[in-house]
Amino acid sequence: MASIALGQLRRRPAAFVGLAAALFLAIATVTLFGSLVAAEVGAPTDARKAPAGPGLMVIAGAFAEIAVLVALFVVVNALGFALRQQHRELALLRTVAATPRQARRLVRGQVVATALLVAAPGWVVGAMAARGFLAELQRRGMAAPGVRVPGTPVPMLVALAVALVVGLAASAVAARRISRIAPAAALTASATEHGRTGALRLLVGIGALVGGGLLLRLAATRPAEQLDKAGQAALFGALVLLVAVALAGPLAARVLAVVLGAPVRALAPGTGWLADANLRGYARRLSSAVVPVALLVGLSGTMSIMTRTAEYAASVTATATAMATGAGTGTGTATATGVTSGTDVWLRQAELALLVCFAAVSTVNTLVAVTADRRREFALLRLVGATRAQLLRMLTAEAVLTTAVGVLLGAAVAGAASAAFSTAVTGSAVPAVPAAACGWIVAGAAALTIPGILGTGLRTVRGPATEVVGGGRD
Repeated sequence: MASIALGQLRRRPAAFVGLAAALFLAIATVTLFGSLVAAEVGAPTDARKAPAGPGLMVIAGAFAEIAVLVALFVVVNALGFALRQQHRELALLRTVAATPRQARRLVRGQVVATALLVAAPGWVVGAMAARGFLAELQRRGMAAPGVRVPGTPVPMLVALAVALVVGLAASAVAARRISRIAPAAALTASATEHGRTGALRLLVGIGALVGGGLLLRLAATRPAEQLDKAGQAALFGALVLLVAVALAGPLAARVLAVVLGAPVRALAPGTGWLADANLRGYARRLSSAVVPVALLVGLSGTMSIMTRTAEYAASVTATATAMATGAGTGTGTATATGVTSGTDVWLRQAELALLVCFAAVSTVNTLVAVTADRRREFALLRLVGATRAQLLRMLTAEAVLTTAVGVLLGAAVAGAASAAFSTAVTGSAVPAVPAAACGWIVAGAAALTIPGILGTGLRTVRGPATEVVGGGRD
């Protein structure tokens, strides 16, 4: 199985680009924050005290825990598409007596090989980022001047171990379908899509929805002096809700596609109708495409709105303090000002940038893989008379609908998480929304989605259609 796994990597390197990018980011991120922890632990006692801020250990822990969860989310998605592109080969292995255990072992071997390939560059980038991040923290007074990033390899080894654990956990999820179906049905399953979402998947999705709701309730009930905890709970709640969206995605995507498809069919009766029919007929494929967009919009929107809400609360508190007298207002002012200090806002922006990197990798990889996987479908449409221009117009309509569905799902998650945080900060469930920032988030999602689909579509429709159909999926 090891030789087969390496052979697949050599034969289909493009199929593993997204997985390699996700594992690379995971290794670099854990190396970065592991190096900060090592710097704090290895520094002399008198050099550990930061002039201001929560300290390196707290910063590294807060960043790393959310980064690892998002990395798991992205790696599962990337690995799922790597398996989809080699589904026929895996199905053939099952028909020639490969056992489910051997199929899972093959997938694990591919994950381990990919992680080892990107480990060295991930270590280098993570170590360099750790030095730059520490220097910026020291410049802002959030780390003591005497702290230095040590040369120990422990953070790098921990990062590789974390990446392997995340990858192997992802492989257990992604390989479940191909390893459980009967060998005789494997080849048929590789070319079809189930019309229904499994009962187990729906139950787990409902559980994630309930868990996300409980986290948001926890965030909303935090007292004023625990706003950082409220923010973390809201962010975790948003991530858990996005997991629920991913699990129940086919159902939600189909409903939204029906609603949003009506105006598209009216504006473009031909290609618009075909695009709408494709999205509704392949809800699982649509869900795979919109979930990364929802991840990008949901996490970015949550962070942006929470930051603006905290700034608004601080300004209101400062104004009220200036207009009133009494000793009891000082604590609230200090708390609100601390939440929106320049260093705190910078930390939130750095965390947002990290999450956006993961979400952008997932979005681009997913959309490219989904569109490239439709090569045979496009060839069949061309054989029955569709032109390349018509196919591109159809893809444009699909790209717009995919973006709209992803943005709506992400906005719903961001709205729920921000409302919980706003309740803790201001006592009102209506947060302060930065319209310009949210507009840029939507524009960024569209800039990743639409060109990604159209660019891949342009490459996919090239070549004689008869050769593509005759050659099967490849």
